[in-house]
Amino acid sequence: MTCAIVWFRRDLRLTDNPALATALQSCRTIIPLYIHHPDDKTPWQPGAASRWWLHHSLYNLSQALRQQSSRLVIERGEVNVVLRRLINKHNVTHLFWNRLYDPWIVERDHVIQQAFQSAGVHCQCFNASLLIEPWKITTRSDLPFRVFTPFWNRCQQLLASIDHPIPRPDALLPPPKGIASLTLESLGLLPAHTWDEGLTSIWHPGETGALNQLRRFLDTRLTQYITDREIPGRAGTSRLSPHLHFGEIGPRQILHALGAATMGSADHGNDSARGYLRELGWREFAHHLIYHFPETHHSPLNPNFHHFPWSWRDESAETLSAWQYGETGIPIVDAGMRELRHTGWMHNRVRMIVASLLTKNLGFHWLEGARWFWNTLVDANLANNTLGWQWTAGCGADAAPFFRIFNPIRQGKRFDPKGDYVRRWIPELATIPDKHVHAPWLVDKRLLINSGIELGKSYPQPIIDLKSSRQQALSHWHRIK
Repeated sequence: MTCAIVWFRRDLRLTDNPALATALQSCRTIIPLYIHHPDDKTPWQPGAASRWWLHHSLYNLSQALRQQSSRLVIERGEVNVVLRRLINKHNVTHLFWNRLYDPWIVERDHVIQQAFQSAGVHCQCFNASLLIEPWKITTRSDLPFRVFTPFWNRCQQLLASIDHPIPRPDALLPPPKGIASLTLESLGLLPAHTWDEGLTSIWHPGETGALNQLRRFLDTRLTQYITDREIPGRAGTSRLSPHLHFGEIGPRQILHALGAATMGSADHGNDSARGYLRELGWREFAHHLIYHFPETHHSPLNPNFHHFPWSWRDESAETLSAWQYGETGIPIVDAGMRELRHTGWMHNRVRMIVASLLTKNLGFHWLEGARWFWNTLVDANLANNTLGWQWTAGCGADAAPFFRIFNPIRQGKRFDPKGDYVRRWIPELATIPDKHVHAPWLVDKRLLINSGIELGKSYPQPIIDLKSSRQQALSHWHRIK
């Protein structure tokens, strides 16, 4: 009798899961397996927000499997050891999984595939998380892309050939009788101290939650996506990024749904669909880069920045903490950092603003920000996180030039003109007039008193002078350019 392990990782869904679909076609018995390996010697262990999401996503996957007469087997330990034990104990003949692109996982998967194939186990892996895999798209010189626009132009030429998503299976095959499993609770993924009320109130991890979120986006937000996506005070984005990261939905499903949603629609609907698809393109680009330039998760892609003096300022733990906890005295920055702590998410425009302040005005290394985002974002993804921070810091592929330093006052006035976003996350500034909400330290003291605001007490004074710190940053950039 043929028996397969379907090794779930960040593909926590039943629909459009090629590893699962192939196992159903090939084998009589299937072991749906998740291996928790927290002691892996990797530099980027999942952060607290990611662990919270993973717990709930695994729970929902387990429930979905049970509804189809199967169940999720949870193991903990060294991946090679766990797989070998299960393969030997249950006479497993096939091992299927879907690919990931983190550098150390690519290396480990290659070793696993070679080892078990040598032992007579049929091993096969698949693409479930990208539209186009990194090695399938190159420049005319057969090199990886380093600039987004030509990369995306090439991708768009290939979109028509992408397969339709695989339907959800009607039925599953049961695992071997008596196979043991750890409990989900034993993995200790949930926080020991309750801090996750904000996450619980707005997020619904799992495949059903992902499909519902996609449906809401297509039905209520897509047509206004082009106009609303840059406004942090509006619900103008898809909020699908954590669902994509954990594989609760795949990009092929979104591509197919976008096409169906805009078929026969007005031009603005198609424009919005193209605009959102371009954002998926940035996700593809991020994975293209991390695959071809694996050192970038800790080292700048632009070699000039190996010598950049990130620590030109006397950074302190207090300054970094003020940035992390939304106490910089710069409202649009503080609003973003407070949104992050409360919800595990931050609007992308604000991500760029807070990253620019940390790396260019405050002079901290981009890795300090990347590590904080990694621990606090529910959509923390190595490829996206690396691309985003290196882009804003000016040291990566297709980066914003280092001399492009976001002015948080102008950014706030442009993208949050009435201060709706700032007031939501900084109630201390609720009474200040709209035109002053993004720079309260520039307001006449009497107006602040009349608004019930005392800088330094009810809300902090700015921890940095934006103009002089910008000039300092530029002077250091000129030394390496």
